[in-house]
Amino acid sequence: MERNLLIETSRMVVKLGTGILTGRRKQIDPRKIEQLVEQVAAQHKDGREVVVVSSGAVGAGMGVLNIEKRPTDLSDLQACAAVGQSALMSTYSELFAKYNLKVAQVLLTHDDLEDQDRHLNARNTIVSLLDKGVIPIVNENDAVSYTELKFGDNDWLASLVACLLPADLLIILTTVDGLVENFGKKNPHTITVVEKIDTHIQKLAGGTLSNMAIGGMEAKIRAAKMTIRTGIPLVIASGKKKRVISNIIHGKDEGTFFVPRSGKLKGRKRWIAFFHHPKGSLWVDNGARNALRDKGKSLLPPGISQCIGEFNKGDVVRICDLEGTEFSRGISQYNADEIRARKLKGVEIVHRNDLVIL
Repeated sequence: MERNLLIETSRMVVKLGTGILTGRRKQIDPRKIEQLVEQVAAQHKDGREVVVVSSGAVGAGMGVLNIEKRPTDLSDLQACAAVGQSALMSTYSELFAKYNLKVAQVLLTHDDLEDQDRHLNARNTIVSLLDKGVIPIVNENDAVSYTELKFGDNDWLASLVACLLPADLLIILTTVDGLVENFGKKNPHTITVVEKIDTHIQKLAGGTLSNMAIGGMEAKIRAAKMTIRTGIPLVIASGKKKRVISNIIHGKDEGTFFVPRSGKLKGRKRWIAFFHHPKGSLWVDNGARNALRDKGKSLLPPGISQCIGEFNKGDVVRICDLEGTEFSRGISQYNADEIRARKLKGVEIVHRNDLVIL
């Protein structure tokens, strides 16, 4: 897929990182946000639907509460988020109003997207807002989320939202120009196109140095793997540039463009593959792996070498090769104890309609 095809985008998700929303005093900076809002408004004026996934709530709360370093205690993080989120939404509402645009706050937890009914309801709500010309501002519900329910970072959340809709494009705006080779060394340069996320690309990604943010480029590459597997293009670029979104849409070499795999996953397949915390793992032999991956077959009992973890019928499980490398996910038709007992014959443990090759 060539970049110039991005001009055909009709629905996009734009993720705004903490570093491009806050100033040196760790509080949200309306001047920084204003130029980003202007860009989003311009895309809306051109007839495109835009969903904003916004970080910054915890960072804004840190500034208000005079906290220098990102808290590690969950209750302190939630307090910062609760204080900061209202200030963040007030700023967005005021700035978008200059362009006669309304905004809506959409706060999500992982559980909202894992449960199928709530998953569909979240999608329908966002689509309804877009139909009404409203700009949805999405963030994790940090004030109530706890470890088991957290997305982990807003790059992952942005990718999930893009897959949820689905969107035609995901743009992650950050403080750097994209994926940089030789970052912090001599002769650094931005990689303009990534056709495959291999070991070399993953090694280029590192954590964040910011005391307000989490994830860094490593989290963005993780999000990119999911996004492009779903068939959605992704661009990571600098949110400091005033025409960055327009440049991306018009096919210019802005940031790093991740080429999507051909064909978009169907909605239910997306839900199985990416919206769950798998409850266990099934290790399969080479014959079963090839049958699943290359021939589109269901997983049968003889192909299972190990059953790891405790799960019930209807739970999503990882499917791994003999080295423990996950290559698929699916919904198990049997609980872990039944599979380990090895008495199941002539049945399908994971039906091919409930299975996704990653």
